Amino acid sequence: MRFFSKFLLAFIIPFAMQAQTVVDVVVNSPDHTTLEAAVIAADLAGTLSGEGPFTVFAPTDAAFAAIGSDAIDALLADPSGDLTNILLNHVVSGVASTSNVADGISVGNLYGQNITFGISGSTVTVNGANVSVLDITTDNGVVHVIDAVLIPDAVPTRVMGTIMDVVSTSPVHTTLNSLIASAGLTDALSASGQMTLFAPTDDAIAALPADVVASLTSDPTGALANVLLYHAVSGVASTDNITDGLTIGSLQGGNLTFAANADGVTVNGINISTFDIFTDNGVVHVIDAVLVP
Repeated sequence: MRFFSKFLLAFIIPFAMQAQTVVDVVVNSPDHTTLEAAVIAADLAGTLSGEGPFTVFAPTDAAFAAIGSDAIDALLADPSGDLTNILLNHVVSGVASTSNVADGISVGNLYGQNITFGISGSTVTVNGANVSVLDITTDNGVVHVIDAVLIPDAVPTRVMGTIMDVVSTSPVHTTLNSLIASAGLTDALSASGQMTLFAPTDDAIAALPADVVASLTSDPTGALANVLLYHAVSGVASTDNITDGLTIGSLQGGNLTFAANADGVTVNGINISTFDIFTDNGVVHVIDAVLVP
């Protein structure tokens, strides 16, 4: 592996020297307060401070925020159930560092499912989530920082409320929430019946050219509504029924095509960073770019 920059090493080495265990890395990180609270609530801090070694894939606060505050509250309310299972899905027994993994390699986690690495140039992913910081070495293992929560197949994240409740309570979907309101689609995404929404984050929308955003917002019930409806499909398209090459018609009328492989799942080539946020009227997937019809 030769893609580590001197800057990244300069960041990791002092951090790793200060940390004694994988838990210390989480506790001492200002970007992992939600993960810290979850590990403590699930009573896993003692286990992960043990001899190990362990490999921990550590979602940032922003990654947790993407699944919505209601979902986080529901998980913390059941610390020995779904929360524990989700956290164990982020831990591997042994050291899975960049010195001993390669593209396509899968390692079993403590939940009983696989973590699959995708490596392309300087980009590293695990189950489709981007690894933003690699190989924080500790006395009892290694930590990798990731930008999404890895939800096990058998543990869907459920929230009480609608698709719009997920969007409106998510701190990383404030722009999407505003655009939906401008387009007059709030009621439609709050209605009964089953839908799937692919929800671009604030950063994803901010990446659009300013003139494109201006053009869309100048025609909220026309062009903007069409783009937003392109992000929704009728029915529940969860990871249980998404397959490689599957094509589904959107509410706008155009098609959405999925690719599913070891690198993760994409829709029209766009990465799905968080899957299967189930609601009373469907499911939400978080995506890292805007789908343009």
